[in-house]
Amino acid sequence: MILNMEHICKSYYRGKNEVPVLHDVSLRVEEGDYLAIMGPSGSGKTTLMNLIGCLDKPSSGSYHLAGEDVSVKKDNALAELRNKYIGFVFQSFYLLPKMSALENVALPLMYAGVPKKERVDRAREALCSVGLEDRMKFLPNQLSGGQCQRIAIARAMAGRPTLLLADEPTGALDTASGEQIMELFSKINAGGGTIVMITHEPSIAAHAKTICHIRDGRLSAPEEVRL
Repeated sequence: MILNMEHICKSYYRGKNEVPVLHDVSLRVEEGDYLAIMGPSGSGKTTLMNLIGCLDKPSSGSYHLAGEDVSVKKDNALAELRNKYIGFVFQSFYLLPKMSALENVALPLMYAGVPKKERVDRAREALCSVGLEDRMKFLPNQLSGGQCQRIAIARAMAGRPTLLLADEPTGALDTASGEQIMELFSKINAGGGTIVMITHEPSIAAHAKTICHIRDGRLSAPEEVRL
């Protein structure tokens, strides 16, 4: 079991007023799963993503990531969990404009304490795995949006995460580039990678193996995708 959430609730406060966002959410993700969480704007999917990604903690309920109890961790410990277990892919690429593709992929490994030769080797390997072996020295402004998203995926995978967490990964791309990114995710999953993807687009969610729907802060049971 990679991810196990049980009876998760999350509220925020506006002054003294409590604003409930998530209600009794339970979710399990096994190794090798490919899950899409689908919901409209305001459904609570971003809040859920922040909890899954250890960017926030639940108000109540329990969350175990790779066997570790996230619910009781302090901020520094949450950062360690993120670095250890999770690779993030966002709608925006968050690439440093003056760094090459290789340097962008290798940079987080430096912060993780990986020796220079190893981080360069891992960055090269990750870029080759996403089909950018001939673009390693290119700057982001020399590449297409789809290629920049491939760099972002390579950056996430270079850390060898237990879980790849993708938030609207095709939202900034045209249809053809989006389909290429979905094909890449399928390849990663076929190779044993575990993926949780947040999206509001049915055509993107259909690439996953299972789909959960979230609405008004309540999460449905997973449904198997039928192609």
